[in-house]
Amino acid sequence: MATVALYLRQAMLIAYLALGAILGPWGLALVTDAELIQDIARVGIIFLLFLLGLNLSPQKLYQLLRETTLVTIVCTIVFGGAGAVVAWFWGLPLVDILIIGISASFSSTIIGLKLLPTTVLHHRHTGEVIISVLLLQDLIAIISMLVIHGAGRDGLPLLDIALLFVALPVVGAVAWAGQRWLILRLFLKFDRIQEYIFLITIGWCLGIAQFAETMGLSYEIGAFVAGIAIASSPISFYIAESLKPLRDFFLIMFFFGLEAGFDIAAASAVILPATIMGVGLLLLKPLVFRYLLVNQSETNELA
Repeated sequence: MATVALYLRQAMLIAYLALGAILGPWGLALVTDAELIQDIARVGIIFLLFLLGLNLSPQKLYQLLRETTLVTIVCTIVFGGAGAVVAWFWGLPLVDILIIGISASFSSTIIGLKLLPTTVLHHRHTGEVIISVLLLQDLIAIISMLVIHGAGRDGLPLLDIALLFVALPVVGAVAWAGQRWLILRLFLKFDRIQEYIFLITIGWCLGIAQFAETMGLSYEIGAFVAGIAIASSPISFYIAESLKPLRDFFLIMFFFGLEAGFDIAAASAVILPATIMGVGLLLLKPLVFRYLLVNQSETNELA
């Protein structure tokens, strides 16, 4: 399937999605538990964000977040409004309109980062800007989910939302202390044993990811913080190279499981509004991002 996709000049993730649809419960049903695959595959997303963090120092990330906060907020409002308008035109209930609008306001972190060439993602300012926007969108998504769940319980979880803004610096402080007093010392003491470096890195990544999720954030944000914490380590480049094959394997499973859980037959009922929304956002997003980024002093080429 990957070979066919490449001959058709498509990204290989198209092959993973197609294979999931063909072999999943709604296709040939050779794979019947798509949720299990998705749960396992989430490890790939965690590793992806961890490796991105390895290429950003805390000072650089802070500067980028300052530059992109306004861009992210405005884009979220504009794209969310566009999605809500399409849903409203199709006569959907108010709750559905709100959920579709919220969904349309975000970009897919995993697809966006997977499609970017490695040199752009890790070594150019373009990749840094995109990463900071996607991370801010992840935080907005978490807050949105808290609001939706709270509304279902007849009340907005204002305390939970407030705790999110406390949780992020707490996770950052724990990661900073852990890398300074534990991880870097272990790296220096046992740097000749590559297998140990591999194991301790995986433990560090997944441990901070789990701590962030426990604090009400997400595994992905925790993994990103874990990566930033050891970005200044002299062996960060070796860590990044050794984890890439593991990341790619789990990401293949992620895309396969994503499409395996999709009911193709049911899509016929929403294909027209979905197409209108998809095409509309595809045309709208480049214009809005270009305008906002230029106003944030980015170059025309980058914008």
